[in-house]
Amino acid sequence: MNKTNCCLFQKPKPKISASRRLFLKTKLLKKAMTMLEKEKQFKKDERERILAERVPDLQMSGLSLQELQNLCKKLHQKIDVVDEERYDIALKVTKNDKEIQDLSQKIFELKGKMKRPNLRRVRVSADAMLGALLGSKVKESVDFKANLKTVKKEEEKKEEVTDWRKNVDAMSGMEGRKKLFNAGQ
Repeated sequence: MNKTNCCLFQKPKPKISASRRLFLKTKLLKKAMTMLEKEKQFKKDERERILAERVPDLQMSGLSLQELQNLCKKLHQKIDVVDEERYDIALKVTKNDKEIQDLSQKIFELKGKMKRPNLRRVRVSADAMLGALLGSKVKESVDFKANLKTVKKEEEKKEEVTDWRKNVDAMSGMEGRKKLFNAGQ
């Protein structure tokens, strides 16, 4: 081997050393982890802010029994309203999911790429197959051979075997040759 062929089989050397690549990779991972932690904290703070805005703290101290009952009734009414909204939204979501599934099925059919199930071989008798195809119309078994046409075979004409010596005597002379000529036509 000369030097030109030897260079074709070797891998080209990377421009960055392995230690430098490892250092950069660890630095990227640390940066990604800190960004992920900041994002989680931001989401948590946002959730707490929205809950404090929408659901104020209950002031139950110093309330009489009647006022507490009225507060409970108001809370139950709010719970009922929220449950109704949740139920309506859940129905809308299921309806939309069903519609999306139907549309995707139509698209799949238009493309013509239907998945065909693997078929297994099933042994069925002729009577059972007819019963499945024709239903309850056919109660007794059908004789297939009765409906077939019958074909008669023609028997080949056999020449009678006679004594060859008699045949030779009869064919000798012009009369015999005339018989052979007429028989050939």
